[in-house]
Amino acid sequence: MWKYANPQLRELLSYEPGKPVEDLARELGIEPEEIIKLASNENPLGPSPKARQAMEEALGRAHFYPDGGAYYLREAIAEKTGLTMKHVILGSGSNEIIEFIGHAYLQPNDEIVVAEHSFAVYRLMAQLFGAKVIDVPDPGFVHDLDAMLAAITSRTKEVFIANPNNPTGTMVFQEAIDRFMERVPPHVMVVFDEAYYEFLDEAPDVLQYVRAGRNVVVLRTFSKIQGLANLRIGYGLAAPEIIEVLQKTRQPFNTNGIAQAGALAGLGDGAHMEETRRVTKEGRNFLQSEFLAMGLEYVPSYANFVLVRVGDGKKIFEALLRRGIIVRAMGSYGLPEWIRVSVGTMPQNKAFMTALRELDREGLVNRGVLASVS
Repeated sequence: MWKYANPQLRELLSYEPGKPVEDLARELGIEPEEIIKLASNENPLGPSPKARQAMEEALGRAHFYPDGGAYYLREAIAEKTGLTMKHVILGSGSNEIIEFIGHAYLQPNDEIVVAEHSFAVYRLMAQLFGAKVIDVPDPGFVHDLDAMLAAITSRTKEVFIANPNNPTGTMVFQEAIDRFMERVPPHVMVVFDEAYYEFLDEAPDVLQYVRAGRNVVVLRTFSKIQGLANLRIGYGLAAPEIIEVLQKTRQPFNTNGIAQAGALAGLGDGAHMEETRRVTKEGRNFLQSEFLAMGLEYVPSYANFVLVRVGDGKKIFEALLRRGIIVRAMGSYGLPEWIRVSVGTMPQNKAFMTALRELDREGLVNRGVLASVS
């Protein structure tokens, strides 16, 4: 049936998620609870207790369709961000909103501009709609906004700026963003992906461009600091005119009622988010100091993960799997010498470092030539 399918699908590479805990547990013949997963930048504390309670209560209404417009959650997001409900759209994870943008604005042979080492889904969605991806080098693994601006042509429809960036953990700051926004052509939609926004002590203000009615979409998610990755719920913030267009691409009931209930309750649990930030900062500092002590090159991170160079990333990934620890090999991102390690609880972080040091003693870790990535 391939001869009848859209031609761009033939070359489309599927997204490679982190290895599921259940798969590894079956392979090793152990219980899932014995696996340490540090692969997908999840919240090791799980969801807020308030979110858990709200979701349990929502189960009693599981036989009803959810509120397709998600009135209460959109209202709460609008209040928290200082916008209106007309500025908010929900998605099954923020990934779905990337797809909405593609449906709404991409045609075959259009172009999108991305940083070389940025989230793979931007490329996959562009290819799905037959658009061309322009990869811009990112020295030091940081988005080069001046170079990205220079890559824009009359065919460019979208520019993606992940801040902090996945998988590198780096970020761009207000001055560079403002300089970029002063010069970006009005026909280009700028998508700021802020999945890790809540982990920042001081975050750049890009909502100012939403309030000004610019051609901007800001993506955020409940999968990370809120610990609701399993429920797939995220949101986009944009001018009402853009949201109106994106709503036309959205399936009815695209976010389920249990997810809406958990997200709404979690949004109001500041204590849980603050504890997650504390655990993340402590664990991130620990991992980075341990990598430094081992003489391993790593990318200083602003998110809840660290990218570290270990030599043969796939070999280290597989060796850690045999020890019941899941990290993320980075070959699919063009970084075969690196792995990405999510911040876990401190016992999980220490168990990972113990295993990595064992692999180092076995000669599996190859430091190569250290280079500055600051």
